[in-house]
Amino acid sequence: MKTEEAFLQQVREEAERAVTELLDIAKLEEGDLFVVGCSSSEVAGSRIGTDSHPDIAGAILSGIAPVLDRHGVYLAAQCCEHLNRALIVEDAARRAYRLERVNVVPQPKAGGSFATAAWQAMESPCAVEEVRARAGIDIGGTLIGMHLAPVAVPVRLSLSKIGEAILLCARTRPKFVGGERAHYQEDLL
Repeated sequence: MKTEEAFLQQVREEAERAVTELLDIAKLEEGDLFVVGCSSSEVAGSRIGTDSHPDIAGAILSGIAPVLDRHGVYLAAQCCEHLNRALIVEDAARRAYRLERVNVVPQPKAGGSFATAAWQAMESPCAVEEVRARAGIDIGGTLIGMHLAPVAVPVRLSLSKIGEAILLCARTRPKFVGGERAHYQEDLL
């Protein structure tokens, strides 16, 4: 079991590095949503959904949350498939984005360890069914794409794993409109 202190410190640092790099690339604005899907099972080297590790989830959250807080970006913690990939957000984010609340409290085996850790750490957590996040990280193949705004753009970071889990990242950009004569703002690409 990969929950020794050195491993927990490693995954915390990897998560912090990943979110910092992605925020630098994605150019989010204060108040934007950032979705995180995380399989603690995959981080520990097991198959997704088979070996929940609340301590790993907590370590990853402790690497991600302070970075998002410093940038004024809202975390949307994706639950597992057993909760239809609902998301845990601060109630302030729900109100700001006029999201519909659903009634569920995540648990390690029904929602996932990461969503559970987020629920426990948030000041006023609530669950919602969907968001349109401006960027996000997928730790372990949790399929965050359904919660990204169009148009999602894959982002490759300097690291490709957190623990033993694959790391996939994306940012979004505004849709292009117009035809062959249209010109676009380079800073929005």
